[in-house]
Amino acid sequence: MEQPDFRLDGEVAMVTGASKGIGRDLAKALAGAGAHVAVAARSTADLSSLVEEIEAQGGSALAVELDVRDVAQVQAATARVRTHFGSLDVLVNNAGLGANHPAEEITEADWDEMMAVNLRGLFFCCQAAGRIMLEQGRGRIVNMSSQAGVVGIRDHAVYSASKGGVNLLTKVLALEWSDRGVTVNAVAPTFIYTPGTAERLDQAVYLQDVLARLPIGRVGTTTDVAAAVIYLASPAGAMVSGHVLLVDGGWTAQ
Repeated sequence: MEQPDFRLDGEVAMVTGASKGIGRDLAKALAGAGAHVAVAARSTADLSSLVEEIEAQGGSALAVELDVRDVAQVQAATARVRTHFGSLDVLVNNAGLGANHPAEEITEADWDEMMAVNLRGLFFCCQAAGRIMLEQGRGRIVNMSSQAGVVGIRDHAVYSASKGGVNLLTKVLALEWSDRGVTVNAVAPTFIYTPGTAERLDQAVYLQDVLARLPIGRVGTTTDVAAAVIYLASPAGAMVSGHVLLVDGGWTAQ
């Protein structure tokens, strides 16, 4: 029996929405696993400290300007990564928006903005990276979904719809690309504590309501999410494709 390999030494990984929160920590975790990391966000100024941090730890990083709503920019960004590093082996589609709206109050603008990033933008990132990976004959795509794409959550109609779309898109791409060496999976976290979610999760009543739905008894961490992403991106996850890996502490088990 071969020992499972969770290392990414020499692989080239690209993380969208990498300037803060989960995306920022995913980039650092991928670098820690040995990957060269392209960190992408709408402003490269927001990425300079992340690149410095990765390089200070002995890693290799490149900041890439990317608004996933702009398909031409998506194509240019993935091409730049391949030119700079020589390949593109792992794409982590992390860029996304979240908002709470009662369904009767959702506007056309609310719908269009979230879908443009969470679903449309994610697809065209998959397509651009997928073309490179198919040409290489190998690659890993990990889409960031949510437990809200698996079960309904009040006041999340658009968000849930977008993440449900991500889950099915992941399965279709896996069907089309797996036999050509490109696996496509999704990671679907529960509530994750980040600077962006702290405002809500630091409220005792809100946190109590969340914990009442979490059999594991705590909210998630970015390390929990990174562990799932690295597994799916690594040689250890080579047999997994078309899967939505829930990192939800049992939320969807009930």
